[in-house]
Amino acid sequence: MRLAAVCVGHPERLTGKTYKTGINKAPVGSAVLDRLGLVGDAVCNTKHHGGEDQAILLEGSLTLDWWSQQLDRELPPGTFGENLVIEGLDNQDVAVGDRLHVGNVVLEASCPRSPCNTFATKMGDRGFVKTYFRGNRPGIYCRVIVPGTLSTGDPVRHEHYAGERMMIHDMLGAVGRRLTDAEKASFLAAPIGSRWRATFGG
Repeated sequence: MRLAAVCVGHPERLTGKTYKTGINKAPVGSAVLDRLGLVGDAVCNTKHHGGEDQAILLEGSLTLDWWSQQLDRELPPGTFGENLVIEGLDNQDVAVGDRLHVGNVVLEASCPRSPCNTFATKMGDRGFVKTYFRGNRPGIYCRVIVPGTLSTGDPVRHEHYAGERMMIHDMLGAVGRRLTDAEKASFLAAPIGSRWRATFGG
């Protein structure tokens, strides 16, 4: 696998919205990564986005190919507001705690991307939140274990979490569903992002 794209965004207002968002991402050749994400990438809504547990949003190229077929449209890098596109990765193969070694950088998967109205507006489809949940192929938020510089073409190695693997897409699939105590315990035992712990009673 390799890093196919590095994308950053700047504060902008989407049509019909009064607030600014950094969801419009565009590819750059390389970028510096610190504990809070790509330097220069805008995070406007810090209540729901950003922070150490959601420093980077990444997509696998195989997942974007699937979405492209479902939506019958091209999805250039950054369309979903992602920071990184990893060639050869399927998001459904990633579990919480899995690590992605990108060049000298190390990322750790923490939680799924949850769709919002801003995302739907970006996609030009008011029903896209439901479409995204039904697809159950969410983007992957990561924390930064080892910061550094990311460049297009960097090699990528996928390291599986050593404990019980809680799949990222299963987290999104649990939203709105009545969970057993055992299911909640399994989610909370994994190194999930802090914003998601409340979802499972943590």
